[in-house]
Amino acid sequence: MRKLAAGLGAGMLASSLAASAWAEDTLGQPTPKGIDFQPAASVLKHDAIFFHNVILLPIITAISLLVLGLLLWVMIRYNKKANPVPANWSHNTVIEVLWTIVPVLILVGIAVPSFSLLFKYHDMPPAYMTVKATGYQWYWGYEYPDQKVAEETSLVLPEDQAKAKGVPYLLAATTPMVVPVNKVVRVQVTAVDVIHSFGLPAFGLKTDAIPGRLNETWFKAEKIGTYYGQCSELCGVDHAYMPIEIKVVSQADFDAWVASKTTPATPAAAPAQTAAAGAAAAPAAPATTTPPAAAPAAPAAKL
Repeated sequence: MRKLAAGLGAGMLASSLAASAWAEDTLGQPTPKGIDFQPAASVLKHDAIFFHNVILLPIITAISLLVLGLLLWVMIRYNKKANPVPANWSHNTVIEVLWTIVPVLILVGIAVPSFSLLFKYHDMPPAYMTVKATGYQWYWGYEYPDQKVAEETSLVLPEDQAKAKGVPYLLAATTPMVVPVNKVVRVQVTAVDVIHSFGLPAFGLKTDAIPGRLNETWFKAEKIGTYYGQCSELCGVDHAYMPIEIKVVSQADFDAWVASKTTPATPAAAPAQTAAAGAAAAPAAPATTTPPAAAPAAPAAKL
């Protein structure tokens, strides 16, 4: 019992250490010396991590161990020293049937959750807003058609500014994409010159940006924060300088951001001021024109 308790205690300690190591992963950006996925911040990434860790990884591990065991067994049992007289048979019907049927069953078992995940990416819920992301050599442009916000250029943040702000260089951008938390965001992705790729690991996004084509993906951010990605398609000499920064804010902050970009009150104030100035100047105009109207009457009297 003591050995069992000690073993359980050691297992719990190892689990807690692993959990603490995972907890140190930085949300929304890479973790130095990290070996796992970035922490998920959207439902699609949660499903992708589940598919990898719970379905793919155990199957791949089991197959790898099986193949390794078979190789070791064959090398030890059937080498020239241990088996000087080789066998003279070349077929085994049972084994051949098994190594045909078992892989098919494994692939079918993988295909069912795989298709389910693909359908989740394809079957987008009703979107709260749309953002059009356009790839250029070498930067991104973000347009918000629902909010009437014109395209904004998003360049890599210079290294000195990144250090001053305490943000990761080559990941931080001059103009981030701004979206509200817990809202479905449709992202329409295209390019102008060459093929780019819109990738953001924390949301499980990776969609090619192809000139002349409009691809589409979506996400629903679960937490307020800043999330980083990069162009993941080799697109030229400055491919490494195309960061993707998405800033997730509260609904109130998003509404304030939209208001700061659209500013509907400012254009309406100018015509009002112009009309008021014209109304104030209108009474003075007749007083200046009255004497010239009386001047032609004097010559008529002389005649």
